[in-house]
Formats: sequence, C-alpha cells, structure tokens
Amino acid sequence: MARNPVIWSDYPDIDVIRVEDTYYMVSTTMHFMPGAVILRSYDLCHWEIISYVYDTLDSTEGQKLSDGKGIYGKGMWAASLRYHKGVFYICFAANDTNKTYLYQSEDICGPWKKQYIEGFYHDGSLFFDDDGRIYIMYGNRQIYITELKPDLSGPLEGGLNRMVLEDSDNYKLGFEGTHLYKINGKYYAFFIHWAKNNSGRRIQACYVADSLEGSFKGRDILDDSFNYMNAGVAQGGIVKAHDNKWYGMFFQDRGAVGRCPVLVPMHLEDGIFVPDNKKVPEEIKITSTRPGHIYRPLNESDNFLYRPDNEGKVHLKKAWQWNHEPDNTLWSVTSRPGHLIIKTDRLSANVTNAKNTLTQRMYGPVCTAEVQVDGRGLNNGDYAGICALQEFYAFLALTKKEDKYEIVLQKRKPEENIKTDIGSYDTLAPVECTRVTAGRNVCLKIVCDFRDGIDKASFFYKENGSWKEIGEPFKMVYTLGHFTGYRFALAYYSSELAGGTADFSGFQTGGGRR
Repeated sequence: MARNPVIWSDYPDIDVIRVEDTYYMVSTTMHFMPGAVILRSYDLCHWEIISYVYDTLDSTEGQKLSDGKGIYGKGMWAASLRYHKGVFYICFAANDTNKTYLYQSEDICGPWKKQYIEGFYHDGSLFFDDDGRIYIMYGNRQIYITELKPDLSGPLEGGLNRMVLEDSDNYKLGFEGTHLYKINGKYYAFFIHWAKNNSGRRIQACYVADSLEGSFKGRDILDDSFNYMNAGVAQGGIVKAHDNKWYGMFFQDRGAVGRCPVLVPMHLEDGIFVPDNKKVPEEIKITSTRPGHIYRPLNESDNFLYRPDNEGKVHLKKAWQWNHEPDNTLWSVTSRPGHLIIKTDRLSANVTNAKNTLTQRMYGPVCTAEVQVDGRGLNNGDYAGICALQEFYAFLALTKKEDKYEIVLQKRKPEENIKTDIGSYDTLAPVECTRVTAGRNVCLKIVCDFRDGIDKASFFYKENGSWKEIGEPFKMVYTLGHFTGYRFALAYYSSELAGGTADFSGFQTGGGRR
C-alpha cells in the first residue's frame, strides 16, 4: 500500500512512461541546475532520482544569475517524455529564452543530444503516430496540434496545423498541460481545465478523437480537492501499468511545499478515461515489478566527501540542485574533504542574488535540515547559512561584523507588500529580525511543518550541545515569483567585501513521509 500524494514534495508538470518493467517520470525544474529531473519507479508509488537531462541549458546571463538578471519562475517547464524505437525523447519550452528544446538519448541516464524545435510550444506533448508522422500538441486557452518535420527541427511545411480545442469562456488559462496518446486506434488528449464554475480549483479533462484531423470530444473527468484547501488534482497523463491497469499521474498544489504528484487509478467508461470511484484515493494498492528494489531517498544528508571521476568532475548527490547555473570556479568539495566551500566574487544584496546556492526540496508532512558552518574565511559583512528559499524567504546565517561573529535571522516577508517580477530578483536588503553572539563555528537548523496548510518554518542554533530557537516561526507562502516549492538552501553572500569563503559540513535532513 502507498498513500497519496505519492511524493509529498515539489515535482510538478509530470509526464510518466513505462519501458518494459520500469517507469520513468520527468518533472519541471524551472531555474534550478542541473535541470529536467528524471525519476524511476517499479510500482508508480515509490520513486528515486536517477538523472538530469542537462547540467546547463544555454548559459545566458539570466541562467547564470549575472548582471542583475535571473530566471526565477522561468526556465524549463512541463517536459514531454517519450520512448520511440529505442530512443528516449524529452521536449520542453523554456520561458526565459522562448525556445523549444528537444533532447534525445538511447539511455535514460544520458548522454543527451540537444537540439531546438523551431517555434514555442507551451506545455507541448510530443507524439509519434503509427504511420511515422510526428506531431506536437500544445497551448493554453486554445489547444493546437502541429505536424513536425521527420528530423523534429520544426513544423512540416504543408503538414497538419490546426486548433483542436478551446474554452470559449477563457477562464484563467482554459485548457493547458496537454498529454496526447493513441490507444486502441483512438487519440486521447488529457488537459488541466480551469473551468468557470468550480471556485477556481484545477480540474482534469479527457478528450478523444478518431483522427487528428477530426473533432476531439470529451469532458472534465476529475474535480476533487482531495481534502486540501480547495486545491484540485490535475495536469498530467496516463500510463498502462505492468498489471494491465491504467493510472493517471497528476499533481496537487499543496501550499508552500509545492506541487505534489498524485496517483489515480483509471478506467475506460463510455469511451473516456475516468478515475475509479470518480475521486482521488487516499491509498493505492499496486504490485512492484522488482519487489526487492531499495530506492535511493529523494532527500539526502551529505558529509561532502567526494572524489572526482576520471575526467576530474565531481558529481554531487542527485538530491542537490544549484539555484541557477553555478560558477564552478567558486565552489569545491575536494579542497577540504568533508566540506562544501563556497567563495564570493561579487557583492550581493540578499540571498536571492547570491551565486552558488545549493538546494534540496523540502517535503511533507514535516521535515528538518541542519548544517554546520565554519566562518574562518568570512569577511566583515558576509552571511553564510541555511535558508527556507522561495520569493519570500527566511535565512539563518553566521555573519561577521567588526571582526566578531554573530548568528542572524533574516526575513523577506509577504507583508512587506513588495513583489518580484517573474524572471528577476529583488535587490532589497532583508529585514534582520534577531542577532545573537556566536563563535566561528555554528550548527544551524530549520524545522518545517506542512500539515494542513500550516506551512511554518522554525529556526534553531546549537548552544552548549542543545538546540535553541531563534526568532519567530516564519510563515512560508508559495508565490509565482519563483513558481517552486520551498527548498532548504545552503547559501553564502558578501555585502561589503567580495572574495571570502564559507565552509559547510555535516548536512543532515530528516522528517516524515517523503
């Protein structure tokens, strides 16, 4: 038995396929690098990260968080994952470059061959038909299908190009999040539907046609808040399991933790796929193709003991992602074994424009993370510590002022009534809530509670072997400025003099069901 959400963490815009006895899932990673995370499962309920599609995308100034530019809330969105004639395909649009990317590999773990598809295809679903023709279905408000060239470089001249569906009311985004399949000779398309009569929550829709030139007819099939704050379960596709049953993998907005995958058993009814019992089950019973498999955890502690590969490259644990593209000349886990060392080369106003911030997703229902910070290399005006990272953040840091060390809690709160444009970051100094005297070495901790929308983070530092709370708990708020769930982040920035270093060690994470 497994419980929904099957992953209580931020893995949105999911697409799932099965290849023989193995399930693969791709999810949006926005501005984090490496990007386009790929997960593996043998039962659709338990998952592990196995790879990323790219280390860097196009290395633009925004992707590198340089020259006052960033891609918060942008980057790669809603990838389509397909397996065709021995090749894996991943297709997605990036909302900072306004380009559509296609990656191909015979191995799900890469290496991946990169190319572009001419045009911009929002929430595109790549589709290989039985007759060898290739299409992409995409859009919001209006849904289109476009036939592609055999080499997938762009639209096929004279090929099919038509609008197949629209919501005439155009409430919010109408239809989007397309997933297209051919099953038993018919074409099934799944969408999220922002309908007008459901108090604003997302709904899952399914439409079917006899041909791609014909009419798609269907309806909304799942309108269920799953007992969480009127947040519907939708946006995703279906997969036929090894037991010959159909399952939909969708997601639910669950507050500050982010958008969490939800598994729903499905069946055909009057020619349309619908959920069993017309709702999301709390528990799912499904067998595994490899019952003895031990899954690597989606969140990992780290002692920062790494060895470079034969090419001299260090591969961090797969749970880690950098906030934007890292500058690999400014971090190391080998110069002082057992430590992550980050160096600054510029001044920053706050943690959101700091280079080389290392992150892991938070997870529900409760989670914790702690880290040790050695301030031996800090300059006056430096801040190094652990952050509950989103547009509105709280950062517990060791700082140096007039050659003395202090622990400080910084906050950027919604009540400041200052919003950041999508794709950028603010340059405001954060509010410093509390300061306490400290030594050069400190141990810092964040405890997060996502039960029933509590969405609070509490902050602690270790004193004489015991944890002591600092400041008031922080109310975490999911916003579209970053468009991601909250993350634990190891961050360091300089506000007065660049060139210092911060040493992180002993990262530990734990908590409830992941």
